[in-house]
Parts: sequence; C-alpha cells; structure tokens
Amino acid sequence: MKKIIKKILKEDRRQEYLNKIINFMKNDFPLIKNLKDYGFYDQLSAEELYYVFSEIFDQPVEYDDDRIYDENGNKIYYESSNGFWYRKEFDENGDVIYFENSYGFWKKWEYDNRGNRIYYEDCTGYIEDER
Repeated sequence: MKKIIKKILKEDRRQEYLNKIINFMKNDFPLIKNLKDYGFYDQLSAEELYYVFSEIFDQPVEYDDDRIYDENGNKIYYESSNGFWYRKEFDENGDVIYFENSYGFWKKWEYDNRGNRIYYEDCTGYIEDER
C-alpha cells in the first residue's frame, strides 16, 4: 500500500511540475530554445514534451525537432537554431487564420463558409474587409 501511495504522490508532483512549466512557458518564445536555456527540455521525456506542447498550444500536437504540427498535419510552430520562430493558427477547414513571428509581424484572416477570404488585417494597419 505504501508503494502505491508513494507512486501516486510522485506522479502528482510530476504533474504539478509539468503544469508549472506550461504556465511559465505559455507565451515565452522562442519556445524550444527557452525550454533548453531554462533547463526544462532535457528533464522531460518525449511523452512529457508532447504533453507540454499540447497544453501550450491548446490542442493535441506532434513534435519533430524544431517544428510542431496540429493533429491535421498543419505546421503550427517553427523555430530555427538562432531563435527565429513563427506560429500559425488554422480554422477547421485548414485555412490559416493567424500568423505571428519573432520580428513582431502578425496577420489575421477570416473566411466565409465557402472558404473565400473575407477579411485580412496585419500589424502595419493594413486591412481588407469584404464582409
């Protein structure tokens, strides 16, 4: 019985640790570089990395070195070795609805129910609105 309790407590502490990493890293890009710099990366198993990335991006993900993909295979995050990064968000039809990169550039799109772009906006203040 004591072994079971110790195992449960150890798992609970590990989950708390992972949740702290997630909260700390939620908007701390470049994500992979910072995970390594803070010493978290090497402390996490592959399964824990998938869990952390899935929680940070609020969806199930796949991870491959410097790229993170959503469950539909869309690349939602990329990071180069020098710290350049970009992230994307997709709608249920696979259309990009948001893009942001490490230079502070961002853009947004909206589509109608037929997949036609009806709105575009970027950080320069440029807007196209066909709604």
